[in-house]
This record gives sequence, C-alpha cells and structure tokens, in this order.
Amino acid sequence: MIAIIDNCGSNIASVKFALERLGQNVILTSDSAEIQSADYVVLPGVGQAGHAMSALKASGLAELIPTLTQPVLGICLGMQLLFKHSEEDDISCLGIIKGKVKRFKSKPELIIPHMGWNTLLSTQGGHRGRHFLLNGVSEKDCVYYVHSYCAEVNDATVASNDYGVDAGGGCVPFAAIVNHQNFYGMQFHPEKSGKVGEQLLKNFIMGSQS
Repeated sequence: MIAIIDNCGSNIASVKFALERLGQNVILTSDSAEIQSADYVVLPGVGQAGHAMSALKASGLAELIPTLTQPVLGICLGMQLLFKHSEEDDISCLGIIKGKVKRFKSKPELIIPHMGWNTLLSTQGGHRGRHFLLNGVSEKDCVYYVHSYCAEVNDATVASNDYGVDAGGGCVPFAAIVNHQNFYGMQFHPEKSGKVGEQLLKNFIMGSQS
C-alpha cells in the first residue's frame, strides 16, 4: 500500500491516479498510524514552503516523516521539504537532506517559474554506478517542471538539470532527483511526465525495496 500525505498540495489527485495506473493500492491520509504502516509514502506538493510546513507541523507529521523507515518519495515542493532550509518564506524544513533550497536568480532573460519540459542529466555514472531510479530513462528524455525554487546539487543528487545563467555565463545546475537513505525526491512532476514519469514511478516502487 502507498500512503499519499494529503495536506501538502494540489497535485494529489494526479499523483494518486498515476500510481493507481501502475496497479498500486493508494490511500490519501494524514493519519500517523496509516502512514507508518504503509509500504511506501509519497509527499506531494504544490504551493509555498511555509504553508506546507505549517500544515505538517499542525498534524504532527513534521516530526514523524524523518523517522519513517519505508521508502518515501517527495515530489516538487515535497522534495524541497526534505532539505534543511528553504529561502521561500525563510523556513526550516524537514532536515532529512543537507543543503538549501534557493530561488532562481531573477534576470531579464530568465522566466520564473521554470515551467515546461526539460531533460535529466545523470550524476551517478562511472564507478558509482547508475542509480536504479534512472533505469530505462535516458538523458534525452524530458520531464515536466513547474518551480521557482530549486535545491542545491550535493551528495544526495542522483540527476541534475540547469536553468538560468551564472555570473560567468554558464548554466546554473540544480538537483532534479535526490536520494538519501530511504528518502527520494523528484523536483519535476512524474505524474505529468508521460511514459518517462511512469517509468520513474515504477522504478521507485520496484527498486526501493530491493
């Protein structure tokens, strides 16, 4: 059974339908006992970090989520909440993954939010091996993004992307997929990313328990 935490965003229904299309038994819940007993947990999110964290704290889930031992997947804002701090509302998040979530730098040529289809670049090739979340996914495959804030690339980064231009004229990288222990995150929306998103969700379900 997959428990979707139901107080963190407006993309809950599409996430539920995407998982059900994979043949999964899915419940929407904010009940601690149901979440703890689930085989997988999904933390979706569309909205503001401050509002989402306030909702998690009010329900007691901000304390519960970091203690979960089953595979947990954060999607979009849900992934950002896994980090230590977000510039959005200048708020402390769940602190599961080290690092900060920052707003894309505003420039005349840069449209914020970063919205639409973009590719994935693996950062775990070579001697580290290819991460199971990327099985059946190529660097040319596109996924769907909608976000104004992004997480820094760090040791938890499985795949990255870039958007914007830095002072030297180069592209600014950000974390697109992360993994730390049993916690996983996708900055984009796999539930809106067609066959590629379906493959990524399938990889999460099949691979995270192996």
